[in-house]
Order: sequence, then C-alpha cells, then structure tokens
Amino acid sequence: MGLLENTIAGRTTRTSHAHVVDQLGRAIVAGEIAEGELLPSDAELEARFKVSRTVLREAMKTLSAKGLIVPRARIGTRVTERQSWNLFDADVLTWRFDAGIDEAFLTHICEIRLAFEPFAAGLAAEKATPADIAGLHRLAEAMDQPQHTAQSLALADLAFHLALAEASKNPFMRSVGNLIEAALVGIFKLSSPAAGQEKIAEVAHSHMAIVEAIARHDVEGARRAMESVILVGMERVKAALSH
Repeated sequence: MGLLENTIAGRTTRTSHAHVVDQLGRAIVAGEIAEGELLPSDAELEARFKVSRTVLREAMKTLSAKGLIVPRARIGTRVTERQSWNLFDADVLTWRFDAGIDEAFLTHICEIRLAFEPFAAGLAAEKATPADIAGLHRLAEAMDQPQHTAQSLALADLAFHLALAEASKNPFMRSVGNLIEAALVGIFKLSSPAAGQEKIAEVAHSHMAIVEAIARHDVEGARRAMESVILVGMERVKAALSH
C-alpha cells in the first residue's frame, strides 16, 4: 500500500519500529519537541514506547536519515534545525501536512512541483513511447467518471502523475514520486475537485491536455498544460484554507 492508499483507508503504522518513528517524527515536526531540544534518554523512550533497545536504535537511525535528529556523543540526541529536515521524504512531508499548513507552505510545495513536473512532461513529449502515451491516455480517461469519490479521484490523479514521471525516462524524476504523492495526500485532505460531474470533467480535461501535447511531441505545450494543472490545484487548496 502506498502513502495515499493508506491515508484514504485510514491505516495506521503497525510495527514497533514504525510506531516509534511515526510518534517521534510527528512530535518533532509539530514542534512538540522543539528544534535544538534533546530527546529523552534511551531508557525513557524504551519505557514510553515499550520497545527494546534494538528497536529504538533502528528508529533513531531512521529519524536521523530523515534529517530530524542528530546524535551527539556524551550529550544525547538533539532535534535538528528545520532547514536540515528532508522535505523530500514522504513521512516528513506527511507529518508537515498533518501538523497544519498555511499558504506559504502550500506555495513552497507548488513551487517545487513546478520546478519538476512541467519539465518531466516536456521530457515525456520527447521520449515517451507509444505504449507510455496510450497508458497516460487511459489514466486521463479514467478520471472522467461521474461516480468518482474524492478518494477514487485522488488515486486516479496520483496514478497519472507517477506514470508521467515514468514516461519522462529520467530516473531522478521517478524518484520525485514521494514528493508528488505526499503533496497529493495533503491536497486530498484539504480539498477535492470531486464535488460534481462538471468539476470531475474539468480535471479529466486538464490532464488529457497534457497527454495530447505529449502525443504531439509538443514539449512546450506539455509543460504549459502541466503548469496549469498544478496551479489550478493550488488555487483550490488556497480557497479551502481561507474558509
């Protein structure tokens, strides 16, 4: 199960390791454990989460890899400054969305998507195979279903964007999938265009415009169509935040 599927299904973390990572990660990103603050001792954390030292150490390694903490010999484990956090990490982004976002953070997400996804669309216009284009066409068509719920439309949207990253034939673009998925999770939680057939049709049409440009090998057209999809999504979430 991917991040978006888990969010929709309401699944929670199950393993002891995942539980410790999730609880401490959320507390750090939400500011409940402040930047620069020392975490409680290993013994305290082991007792709090009822885990072994091995599980706790693995959880600390995971949080360290996400840029949230740094161990210091004879001092303890300290929470890092916010600028050190790996915001490309799906968990960190999800925790950030769950902690509450403002328009500035939304704008930052939009800006980084605009830096990657339109260029990926342009690459797809140059490099996508006929099979890639047919697949994107099917995924765009699948969005135009009147019975879509917010959840099913979000999954269809994600499938399209990840397939387009694949069609770019650039492995770094495919690696940005975590960012795309986490951004769409946040957007799904805040707002959805699945408020009626007209809105659903608009989403399908805007994504089909990307496919049509790719099929024409129109690099600039594909980039512009992707930019439009991202910007319209941002405006929708801005409107949701203002209410």
